[in-house]
Formats: sequence, structure tokens, C-alpha cells
Amino acid sequence: MKFPTRITAGVIVGVLSIGGLAACGDDEDESASTGTTTAAPADTATTAPEAGAQDIVALAQATPDLSTLVQAVTAADLVETLQGEGPFTVFAPSNAAFEAANDVVAPLLEPDMKAQLADVLTYHVVPGKLTAADLKDGDELTTVQGGKLTVKVADGAVTINDIPVEMPDVEASNGVVHVIGGVLVPQS
Repeated sequence: MKFPTRITAGVIVGVLSIGGLAACGDDEDESASTGTTTAAPADTATTAPEAGAQDIVALAQATPDLSTLVQAVTAADLVETLQGEGPFTVFAPSNAAFEAANDVVAPLLEPDMKAQLADVLTYHVVPGKLTAADLKDGDELTTVQGGKLTVKVADGAVTINDIPVEMPDVEASNGVVHVIGGVLVPQS
């Protein structure tokens, strides 16, 4: 099966449904004028698990918008691997991203396509923990699948194979997840 080099999924709204989880900044606001600390308002719209409290698979299982990813990881027999010690850096597509790439992804969910599905999924995983601050313009990341991902950084925006990182640095107990605006597909 020949895959296109990139499938753009458009905007991934709430890819991990962890918008509040990966929000920049701390839970506290420091007041420069008084030197006091006050709690920031809680994001009540989010029902995401606590950052870093769960492994990558448990984090995905607890996030409704990652049900297709969980289904794919299970079908490819990668659950145990992604529950491992790691650390891993994962670029995780949401249900919307998979839906936009359905013509490529749906056939891969068939039992006889397990090896090809594993290739696509492991192309989203890089050994080690790389935060957004660790990603530098021109970096070439080697994936678990063996392929390469190219990092671009311009004006503070990070892209992976020209797909934007929309929500960086979602912490898991065994690595970090970055939400991207598409599904990465290895070149065949």
C-alpha cells in the first residue's frame, strides 16, 4: 500500500481533550505589585486526567477524543509498548485527524493490516522525552518506526514534517505528548 507523504487533518480541536491540561503557564498568577500569589481560575470545561499522572496509553484511554488512537494502538498490539518505561515523545492525532485521513487509516484497522498500522503508529513515536523547548529548527528525529521527522521552528511555532504542533508538552508518566494538526504517514 502506498501512502502519501503527509495527510493534513486541519485543525485538531482538543486533540487530547486536554486543552486546559497543556495550557501554558502555572496554576498560579503572581502579582508584581503586591508580591502575593493567587490561584488562577480552574478550567471547568476540561475533564482530562492530571498531567503526568498516567502513562501515555492510560492518558489516551481517559480522553474521549483519542478513542480512534486507542483503537488503533490496540489493533496494532502497541499498548504494552506504550505503557513501557520509555520515555517516549508521541505526536498523537485526535479522532478528527483520523477521520480526515479515513481513506488511509480505515483500511489499516483491518486485522490483516496490523504490520502497516504499526508502521504508521510508530512513525508518531520518538524514543526519549523531547519537550517543545528541546525541538530545534532543522532537527531530524528518528522515529521508533525507523523513519525521519523534520522539525521546523519559525516565530515560536513548531512543525513536524510541516504539520503544526498545536498543543505541546502534555506530560505523561513515561514521556510527553505533542498534539499535531495532522496524521503523519511514513514514506514507502
